Amino acid sequence: MNTPPDPSSKATILVVDDTPDNLALMSGLLKDYYRVKIANNGEKALKVAQTLPPPDLILLDIMMPGIDGYEVCAHLKANRATQRIPVIFLTAKSEIEDERKGLALGAVDYITKPVSPPILMARVNTQLKIKAAADFLLDKNAFLEQEVARRTQEVMAIQDVTIQVMASLAETRDHETGNHIRRTQNYVRALAEQLKKHPRFQKFLTDHTINLLYKSAPLHDIGKVGVPDHILLKPGPLTAEEFEIMKTHTTLGRDAIVQAEKSLGMKVDFLQLAKEIAYSHQEKWDGTGYPQGLSGDDIPIAARLMAIADVYDALISSRVYKEAMPHEEAVAIIEAGYGQHFDPDVVDAFMAIHPTFKTIAAEFADKG
Repeated sequence: MNTPPDPSSKATILVVDDTPDNLALMSGLLKDYYRVKIANNGEKALKVAQTLPPPDLILLDIMMPGIDGYEVCAHLKANRATQRIPVIFLTAKSEIEDERKGLALGAVDYITKPVSPPILMARVNTQLKIKAAADFLLDKNAFLEQEVARRTQEVMAIQDVTIQVMASLAETRDHETGNHIRRTQNYVRALAEQLKKHPRFQKFLTDHTINLLYKSAPLHDIGKVGVPDHILLKPGPLTAEEFEIMKTHTTLGRDAIVQAEKSLGMKVDFLQLAKEIAYSHQEKWDGTGYPQGLSGDDIPIAARLMAIADVYDALISSRVYKEAMPHEEAVAIIEAGYGQHFDPDVVDAFMAIHPTFKTIAAEFADKG
């Protein structure tokens, strides 16, 4: 008789039979090539099968007192811990219907007694090879899934850092600080969470979109890198001509993101939202904003959320040309913009959660 290959020779086989002579026979045939465990009834077989490490294959008699082989097999296949262990029925039941029932329960083979040793060894070896291959693929797939998840986390982390760096670059040229980025993206997320069940917004504000809004919000003022210093850093009021130039930061920001998309050669969800925010966060509900003079629902939802977040943060923050405004006064100004500067429903959401804005502002307060 040929010796089975190494992968199978180290395998553990559980033999289940209520007849001592049959257990002795099976052990004698298998012990030179495999580690053999035995069980003389169904209850014991189920306990052994769940003992770590589990057997690699089970040779299972059908006709046993108490729990018969069919029921043992059914229990094994119903248990996640044992369902992948291959089962070969060894039985004197030779009717086709008996074999059909056994295979239907999940057995991989059905051998009738009296057992032919060469046939038994060949079939055991075959099933162990199949299981070894399946285990290898399962382990490989699990490894690949973990690796994909790890790489995806790395890419997302790099993406997040890149966004923060790009946004901070714009803000280092302004009177604002890096914490302005953190505050506004958290304001936007808070508003989105408040509005996600609102009939007007629930289709758009999915959990996935809210996460993308949080990621893209820091790019709202990226276009300020293209505004000349003498305008961007001016400590006093801008002239009409200077304000027109300042207004171009919305278009410059949108164009920079469009160029980034072209370089990537593909559409990216969070960049689509970033474009909308950068281009339209200065639009007003009544149509008096810029750069396009959009009004009402023509203004992208992402930009409507950012409009309140940006204005609130500007009001409560100190600048070289103004003092910080108390939270209550800032809230009153936002409320006064209801239906004029801001979407009325977004103002309602803000009014419902404005204490959360105050908490965010305190958590990410500017230092010094």
